[in-house]
Amino acid sequence: MSKCCGQAGKDKGPAEPCSQPISSCCGGGQTATPDACCPSSWFANMIPNCLAYASAAKAQGQSVVGIMCEYTPREIIMAAGAVPVCLCGGSAETIPAAEEHLPANLCPLIKSTYGYHVRKSNPFLEMADLIVAETTCDGKKKMYELMGQTRPMVVLELPQKPDDPDALQHWRRELVKLKQDLERRFKTEITDCKLRQAIRAMNRERSLRRELAALMAADPPPMSGRQLLDFKSSIAAIPADLEQYERAIDHFGNNGNDPSLSGRTRVLMTGVPMAHGAERVLEIVETRGGLVVCMESCVGLKPILDDVDETTPDPLDALAEKYIHLPCSVMTINDRRLSSLRELAARYRPHCVIEIVWQACLTYDVESARIKQFVEKELGLPHLRIETDYSSSDSGRIAVRVEALFETIRDAAGRGACGT
Repeated sequence: MSKCCGQAGKDKGPAEPCSQPISSCCGGGQTATPDACCPSSWFANMIPNCLAYASAAKAQGQSVVGIMCEYTPREIIMAAGAVPVCLCGGSAETIPAAEEHLPANLCPLIKSTYGYHVRKSNPFLEMADLIVAETTCDGKKKMYELMGQTRPMVVLELPQKPDDPDALQHWRRELVKLKQDLERRFKTEITDCKLRQAIRAMNRERSLRRELAALMAADPPPMSGRQLLDFKSSIAAIPADLEQYERAIDHFGNNGNDPSLSGRTRVLMTGVPMAHGAERVLEIVETRGGLVVCMESCVGLKPILDDVDETTPDPLDALAEKYIHLPCSVMTINDRRLSSLRELAARYRPHCVIEIVWQACLTYDVESARIKQFVEKELGLPHLRIETDYSSSDSGRIAVRVEALFETIRDAAGRGACGT
């Protein structure tokens, strides 16, 4: 299959902040025009693109709001005229600085994020006028206390029993307080009309990303799991990103399947989110003969499985309903994660499930036993749990375990083909 290469673009202000030299695109050997940008190249420059977008917005008087988790509705921030940007850290390099204040046996995502704060090395964090966080896991909650000593922060109290009759109303009240805080800080009014506009923009992004991910159901699909993972952005609903999602769907949907991916072991990956820069395990899986056809985690399908209801009379009701039902391991009881895995396994037809747990991520670690039982007994699939951190010191051990899993699957398939 052809590979995408060059990228071209117009200078359209904050909506399309990046412009690169025109070159041949998508293997066609033709000169690219500004209207024929290569989506893979565009998202390969995701961080520079987002930085240029946020900087341009800031220069025009917009505020920048950092978010720490998928539970924060970006729509409310967008309706306030601000730019929501994800601040989750995926670098091992910032962890030593964090360990000056945080325990070593803490989740690497938390330490990496806090390390950027200590080193003041994340430009998005440094330009943020506000940080919105949520009471998810205990490690994050206590880290927020430290970060909040020197940075403006709002912490939303997230109910952790989503099916409790009072949970939805409590969460809605938290979103009302966020709305009021943003209005006060940024001297604006968040109207229902503005909320609905933001909801439509986010629903469009979710729909496009779902459509792109759905291409992975093919056998073989038109791209690898690692390629698909690159199609995401730290800032939501950038117009240029939405345009590139559409182009990616058109390109990968119309260029046929990738024969080089044929015969690989199809993997459904679940567990902790892989922040940008922390994709090592996925890369090990795919360099050892696997193909990640579905990622259930927060950097995959989990936050985009459902849209916000655009017809609900009160848009805050719709936002509260959508976001409280994200099937994260911080919720109890987290039955929706099992429902999602059941549906995704039927759609993407994996040969196995690989679950990733960051060291000291207690909620996913404890929930892993239930996931293993569900995968093996109900889905009838092999399950491999990999506990790791951001260091590459265990890459060899992980590779051996992955190879052993794939060999077992191939042996079982061979015996089945022979009728034994």
